[in-house]
Amino acid sequence: MKKNYNQIINKIQKIRAKNNVNWMNILKLAFKLDPKNSAKIMKKINYDDKKISELLKKLG
Repeated sequence: MKKNYNQIINKIQKIRAKNNVNWMNILKLAFKLDPKNSAKIMKKINYDDKKISELLKKLG
């Protein structure tokens, strides 16, 4: 079973790596086209990410 978990985790890691590149490309485009509104959106995303991190701390 442990080997199976590692295989799945490795697949997730590869997919996330590709998705992170796509996410960063969208971020660059957004700031290029509309930096003011992009900054507002990023502030909201950061706020929610902090809430998620706090919840994860409770699990760990």
